[in-house]
Amino acid sequence: MENFTENILIFATNIKTENDKQKIINSLNEHSEIHEWNIDQEDIDCVLRVVSKTLTEEQIIQLVDQHNFECVALE
Repeated sequence: MENFTENILIFATNIKTENDKQKIINSLNEHSEIHEWNIDQEDIDCVLRVVSKTLTEEQIIQLVDQHNFECVALE
């Protein structure tokens, strides 16, 4: 049985509003290696959770950075 907890990447972002989320939604939805994602905009860190078997933290950070948002991996 696979252990999916190893494949959940968690980040603090500055994606605070619905308008911010709309700027990045297509990139996350259309990325073939992202199985699932969500942003908790009510959390002070606007936490982004990404489920992917292959992507690294650095790759997600680069993807978010391309849209001029901050993205920092959380422990």
